[in-house]
Amino acid sequence: MKLKKLELFGFKSFAEKTEIIFEDGITVIVGPNGCGKSNVIDALKWVLGEQSVKSLRGNEMADVIFNGTDKRPSLGYAEVSLTIQNTKGLLPLEYTEVCITRRLYTSGESEYLLNKQASRLKDIRELFLDTGFGANAYSVIEQGNVEAMLQADSRERRLLFEEAAGISKFKSRKKAALSKLEHVEQNLLRVGDIIEELQKQLRSVKLQASKARKYQEYVEQLKNLKIGLSLKNYRDLKEKGATVSEQAAQTGEQNQKIVAEINELEVQINTLEG
Repeated sequence: MKLKKLELFGFKSFAEKTEIIFEDGITVIVGPNGCGKSNVIDALKWVLGEQSVKSLRGNEMADVIFNGTDKRPSLGYAEVSLTIQNTKGLLPLEYTEVCITRRLYTSGESEYLLNKQASRLKDIRELFLDTGFGANAYSVIEQGNVEAMLQADSRERRLLFEEAAGISKFKSRKKAALSKLEHVEQNLLRVGDIIEELQKQLRSVKLQASKARKYQEYVEQLKNLKIGLSLKNYRDLKEKGATVSEQAAQTGEQNQKIVAEINELEVQINTLEG
């Protein structure tokens, strides 16, 4: 794995697009104080995912965007691209060249690209695990870092050796797996609580359904009773009506007989008087 090219635009003092080619052998960047040599190292760390503003010698992340001068206006974003030769396949990608790009806008939005395809910071970091190259890897040694390494405590030295030995990738994956496991266990607990609550609701619904069925049965029985009572009343009234009609007919016949007798008596009376 070898650095091939570093492209900068709008990053700190690089207001114009700048391309740095890393030829075979040793590349040395020289210049007077304040000309931007350290900004090249900052750009290298930044494109690899550096998140520490202090490490980038700023107060906030937006400080990496060119802020303008008396002669040049400020820019709306900073962009750094790093091209790496991968002919030996050290990086787990099927490309002989890998290009990583990071952009930061003044709005605070940022994006990562891997071979011009949208990517995530997590993907960039995992890509360089155990390669000895990355934002915080031992391959980038700044002023004071050697002394800091010598004065590091046992834990810090162990982390350094683990990175060099290729162990950190597995520890990182183990940590991620344990985190996912904990998340799954928490989800299972929540699912258990939800199931318990649903079972309570189910029991309540079953009880309500049983009451509803009983109520419907009672309503149906009451309806049938009302229908039966109405039919009985109808039959009774019909029978009474028939009886009354018969009695009325008999009474009419009797009345006719009485009227006939009266008429006959009147005729007899008139005959005697005449």
